Amino acid sequence: MCFVNAILRKKTIKLVDFNKLMISLLSIKTNIMKKFICILVLSFNFALFAQEQLPSTTLKTLSGSNTTLKEIAAVDDLIVVSLWATWCVPCKNELDAVAEVYDDWVSETGVKYYAVSIDDSRTAKRVKPMINGKGWEFEILLDENSDLKRAFGVSTVPFTIIIKSGEIVYKHTGYTPGYEDELYDMIVALKG
Repeated sequence: MCFVNAILRKKTIKLVDFNKLMISLLSIKTNIMKKFICILVLSFNFALFAQEQLPSTTLKTLSGSNTTLKEIAAVDDLIVVSLWATWCVPCKNELDAVAEVYDDWVSETGVKYYAVSIDDSRTAKRVKPMINGKGWEFEILLDENSDLKRAFGVSTVPFTIIIKSGEIVYKHTGYTPGYEDELYDMIVALKG
């Protein structure tokens, strides 16, 4: 603002130029404010969900073997888990968006992404054909009896969590275009 005051004292600036300058300064302030709010929200989410324990429910891999989130988290320091279903359009949009940037995420942060299908016995047969058709390269797991969904108390999908060092540090429900960028920012913040 000192810069603006100095210009005004000289009285060499036109009103139109002053308005352009103010709009420019406001956009800078807005970007700073957006970043501040984002950091505040991320910090709040991190504090709110830090230290939450993982449920010990059994999940199936596409090859038919059993695993749990505890087993997966013991191998990888930072993982993202997203509950989804073949009938859920926002879920498929989220997974498509993540698939587009997933290679970059892995090379830049080393994070692993697991998409856990909550499809029931009626729709589970659609999972493998959908994955093959979409070409998703992240791990797909099956929550055949919705045990994990119930353990998290999830009522709607997509439902995304980040697990760091075996503990849930972030939760998010729903998907809107661009959310994958927010998720990536959270991953970077947690990785650093």
